[in-house]
Amino acid sequence: MRDYAKAVPKMWHGKTFKALRKHPEGLVVALYLMTSPSSNMLGLYAQPVLYMAYETGLGEEGARKGLQQCIEAGYCSYDDESEFVWVHEMASYQIASELKGSDLRCKGIQKDYDALPDNPFLGEFFDRYAEAFHLHGRRGEEGAMQPPCKTLRSQEQEQEQEQEQEQEKKEPYGSVGSADDRPGENAPGKPGLPNCPVQDLVDLYHEVLPELPKVRLLNEGRRKAVGKLWRFVLTSKKSDGTARAETAEQATAWIRDYFGRARDNDFLMGRGYRSPEHAGWQCDLDFLLTDKGMKHVIEKTRTAA
Repeated sequence: MRDYAKAVPKMWHGKTFKALRKHPEGLVVALYLMTSPSSNMLGLYAQPVLYMAYETGLGEEGARKGLQQCIEAGYCSYDDESEFVWVHEMASYQIASELKGSDLRCKGIQKDYDALPDNPFLGEFFDRYAEAFHLHGRRGEEGAMQPPCKTLRSQEQEQEQEQEQEQEKKEPYGSVGSADDRPGENAPGKPGLPNCPVQDLVDLYHEVLPELPKVRLLNEGRRKAVGKLWRFVLTSKKSDGTARAETAEQATAWIRDYFGRARDNDFLMGRGYRSPEHAGWQCDLDFLLTDKGMKHVIEKTRTAA
C-alpha cells in the first residue's frame, strides 16, 4: 500500500471530471481509483470490484455503475477477467507529465512496469508513456492492437441469465451445458496429474457454500478456472514445504477445506456490515477461483494452506 497519493485540485476543471459531475457514482469511483489501497503510481494495477464496492460504500451495483461511467468518460479501462484497471492519466498526475532520461525515477518506473503481471493494458501503457518516461521493452503483442476490454461482470451475468432461461426451457436444472460439463465427465489434467472433476468440484462449492450464488452455466471460462485451481493444489507446496495434495482425493479434500474457510470469512460472505446496502453483498465461485480470491481466503482465514 502506498503511503500517499496526489489528487491535483485542477482535475475538477478537467474535461473528464466535468463529464462525471452528472454521475455521483462515477465521481466516487474516479477518486477511489486514484487513491485505492491497491493502486500504484503507474495507475495500472489489480482492482477487484468486490473491494471497490466495500471500500467506497457504494455496494457492488453502485461500484459497477460508477466504473462503467468512468470507462465511458475515458478516465480508465477495466478488464473483468484479470481484474486489472488502467487509469489513463494517473502516471502523469502521480509522477510527472515527462521526465529527463537522467532522472532516477525512470528506472523505478521501468522496474515497476516490468514487474506487472500480464494484463491487457501493458502495450497501451507503454505506447502512452514510453517517450515521457524513457521506457524500453514493450510488453503485450508487438505491433497489434490490444484486445477490447471485457464487459463488466454485471453485464456478463445478465447475458448468462438470458441463456439460462432459454436453456432451462429445454433441460431441467442440473443438466445445463454440454456433455463434457455434466457430472462424471472430467477435464484432462497435465501429464502425471489426475484429471480434474470439474462438475464434482462445482457441486462441492454448492454443498459447502449454499448461501452463495449458484453456478448454472458451466462455461469454458469457468472450466478453465476450476482446472487452474486443481493444478495449483496438486503442484504447489505449503509454507512448511510439504505438498498440498498428491492424489485426487487429497486435492478434493483441500478444496473442500478451502470453501469452508471462505465460509468463515465475514467479508466474503457479506456478514457484519453496518450499512443496509451491504446486506446481500457476497462473493461467488468466480471470485474464489481468481488469484485475488485465493489470496484473500488463504491469508485472512484461520488455518494455513
